[in-house]
Amino acid sequence: MPYWLMKSEPDEFSIQDLERLGRSRWDGVRSYQARNFMRQMADGDGFFFYHSSCATPGIAGIGRIASTAYPDPTATDPDSPYFDPRTNGVTNPWSAVDVDFVESLRSVIALPRLKAEPALVQMPLVQKGSRLSVMPVSEDEWHAILAMR
Repeated sequence: MPYWLMKSEPDEFSIQDLERLGRSRWDGVRSYQARNFMRQMADGDGFFFYHSSCATPGIAGIGRIASTAYPDPTATDPDSPYFDPRTNGVTNPWSAVDVDFVESLRSVIALPRLKAEPALVQMPLVQKGSRLSVMPVSEDEWHAILAMR
């Protein structure tokens, strides 16, 4: 089973929001590389929910991919902050997926702790300059992070 890490600013959408909703759409991704990763996702894949751009960036919970990728409706909605004027009813290069809540961690696994873990040295998240909002996680990385909870 593939594994993923997906980032969201908790002011925008947090693991607590996903817990409250149970299922939600993951949308608004406007990086082609992150979008391409979303298009590789399959129903049932696991993902780490990462809180970014906050006081303590880090992994805050676990979710499950609940759908394959489909056209992101926020891209065609002029009232959405993720509106892309290049889209229309025929052309929409952006994708969304549905996600389910699995678990909220007791405490966030903070980025400095992730960077200090030898088993994660190759993980894109801990590489300097890595800013992707969606990225793959290897099976070994997945298990190493689970052991840190």
